Amino acid sequence: MFYKRQNRGFTLIELIIVVFLISIMLFLYIPKFQEAVMFDSTKRVSRWIIGKVKALKEGSITNHKSYFLHIDLDNNRMWVTDELMSEEEMQNAEQQGFELPDDINLLDVEYPGKDKILSGRADIYFYKKGYSDKALIHIEDSSNKQLSFLIEPFLSKVELYEKYVEFEN
Repeated sequence: MFYKRQNRGFTLIELIIVVFLISIMLFLYIPKFQEAVMFDSTKRVSRWIIGKVKALKEGSITNHKSYFLHIDLDNNRMWVTDELMSEEEMQNAEQQGFELPDDINLLDVEYPGKDKILSGRADIYFYKKGYSDKALIHIEDSSNKQLSFLIEPFLSKVELYEKYVEFEN
């Protein structure tokens, strides 16, 4: 006759092994995940700038209106307005703009053949026909890592440099 064993669940040894394996996986992968996705401010700011420039170039053609990317170097803030906004809508857009994290600083904005804008506000124009001003936006994180974003007039792609680059004189 066959002995029928009752199914009572997992043994203590099986549970300890599973908890141990899960602990090892968490120990190895959580720091990498946090660094790569959750807490990297420079990546968040980079995605915002690159995505916003692309959207403004496409939107200017689609909506047949000019847009302006405003960069407030003193307050670490960026926002978008368009040519048809009222004064009240422009103020509202500024208040609801993208505020850079505390560990990221806007260094300057540079246009070819002009002086760098180191303080105050810089504006990058996106015209109705889909082109924009050529400009470089420079940022720096708390570990002094500098990034440069090159906005080309006729390309929707923003060129990202992981160093401080300037226009050649």
